[in-house]
Amino acid sequence: MQFLDEAKIYASGGDGGAGCLSFRREKYIEFGGPDGGDGGRGGSVIAVAVPGLNTLIDYRYRQHFKARNGRPGEGANRTGANAQDIVMQVPAGTVILAEDKETILADLTHQGDR
Repeated sequence: MQFLDEAKIYASGGDGGAGCLSFRREKYIEFGGPDGGDGGRGGSVIAVAVPGLNTLIDYRYRQHFKARNGRPGEGANRTGANAQDIVMQVPAGTVILAEDKETILADLTHQGDR
């Protein structure tokens, strides 16, 4: 078994979906008005401390994590679908640093920390 205690990854959250511009038109309604829907929420990249892990070997070969974008809105006040989040499982005690290796973004000390 290999032990890896440091890994460099590239994570990016998804963009929100575009809203929709639509106007309602019906025969017996004099002024229809707008009825476009909002875009869906983009996905997030979440790191979770889980029990049973003691190494970051899973992130040696897969280093890029990009969440999907939200779906665009549609007419008739239909909101776009939200994108799924990406959950990265890391061992408890993991410290997530920014690219400069000095700024602490997260300290996942206990199991279940996000």
